[in-house]
Amino acid sequence: MSDLAARLSQLDSHLARYRPGGILNLIGGQDVAGSGGSFETRSPVDESLICAVSRSGAADVDAAAKAAKAAFPAWAAMEGAKRKAILHRIADLIEARAEEIALCECWDTGQAWRFMSKAALRGAENFRFFADQAPGARDGQTLRGPAQLNVTSRQPIGPVGVITPWNTPFMLSTWKIAPALAAGCTVVHKPAEFSPLTARILAEICREAGLPDGVLNLVNGFGEDAGKALTEHPDIKAIAFVGESKTGSMIMKQGADTLKRVHFELGGKNPVIVFEDADLDRALDAVIFMIYSLNGERCTSSSRLLVQESIAEDFHARLVERVNRIKVGHPLDPATEVGPLIHKVHFDKVLSYVGIGKAEGATCAAGGERVGDKGWFVRPTLFTGATPGMRIAQEEVFGPFLTSIPFKDEAEALAIANDVAYGLTGYLWTNDLTRALTFADRLEAGMIWVNSENVRHLPTPFGGVKASGIGRDGGDWSFDFYMETKNVAFALGAHKIQRLGA
Repeated sequence: MSDLAARLSQLDSHLARYRPGGILNLIGGQDVAGSGGSFETRSPVDESLICAVSRSGAADVDAAAKAAKAAFPAWAAMEGAKRKAILHRIADLIEARAEEIALCECWDTGQAWRFMSKAALRGAENFRFFADQAPGARDGQTLRGPAQLNVTSRQPIGPVGVITPWNTPFMLSTWKIAPALAAGCTVVHKPAEFSPLTARILAEICREAGLPDGVLNLVNGFGEDAGKALTEHPDIKAIAFVGESKTGSMIMKQGADTLKRVHFELGGKNPVIVFEDADLDRALDAVIFMIYSLNGERCTSSSRLLVQESIAEDFHARLVERVNRIKVGHPLDPATEVGPLIHKVHFDKVLSYVGIGKAEGATCAAGGERVGDKGWFVRPTLFTGATPGMRIAQEEVFGPFLTSIPFKDEAEALAIANDVAYGLTGYLWTNDLTRALTFADRLEAGMIWVNSENVRHLPTPFGGVKASGIGRDGGDWSFDFYMETKNVAFALGAHKIQRLGA
């Protein structure tokens, strides 16, 4: 039996248990059907039905929010060491079910096995990292003032809503939920309707690990129903969201009446800038990896290539050759590098930009077409000869779609790089240390990698500027969002107090 056939057989056994009753919500520790009936989730590989999914509305979100509110006092009061132990058990169970999670994620999202095979393990790492921070999450500082001693501490903010995307849903769910739980918050999780499978597995794992009922609640559904109800609910104190910038704007409006705290990881049109003095072999590898891995469906993808004119022709020739060799295929095939896009809606969007790019006068140097006649496969696409004002250079495509723009010198490269609404990441390739320092300092992005692709280090801050987000994840920065800081000032002695009306 081939690797593909074996994985398909394993996948079928994992999915079998969801087919009779579908994917249910988890509210207050109980499996509950959605009040709005159900909807279907289908695989982008061949459009086949996976199973039915509970469709939640305001009543379901209200029940979940009340369950989270009821569970909050005891969970927040639990010793950090006990929360740590539970979170480590969750990580253990994630590792035990890592293959199941990866198979389901590939089938539900179209992501290639070569990337998703490690997704669950990254999720376990997220839980372990924040588990170890739980005992000290409330710690603060001692600050001396004139005749005064200030002591700060942190407290969990309360029940929070977590709304996660469909591109790498399991890892991103753990990236939000783990620090919230470590901080002492309770959670209502609404996953993307296009990829509900692994959110349900995570909820099952948390319950099995001994997470108390109501601490993590799962509500499935659509943004206009369940999502809106969650962002407006008065018992939900904060919303952590990963997704499109326009959706983030809507969430801010919906949460305004209840003064929701928000943390947004939003879109990007991230530049990778390649100077003539760079290690061009390594730069080429990084350029290709950061746009065509994960089907290009990643917020940190380097979707704009800025390449110095003096090397552009040769760099493009090598790039075209490599892009044309990228293997598009079944996501469970270990040889596949790019799988299908998540859904027909997104497939149509990505291919529409091929027509836009051609109409704007850029050159489609590779790809730009559907692969096969079943599933939502798109051949990796490269446009060259673009100018900064073109839509393909300004708007987030969120697919295996790279736009290349030439530049003359450092000043022009910086102007082009900053001339977009977004500011999530930037990638800089140069062997000039002074240029690297000054360019990175002036580049409008929350995260910048110099002579590297995106390599995450969990203690570092993750987030963007401009239309790419609000706030930071990672390390202690996550606790800044999920916790409130309190200051207590102690007088040291009998200082003079003004006497009014004496």
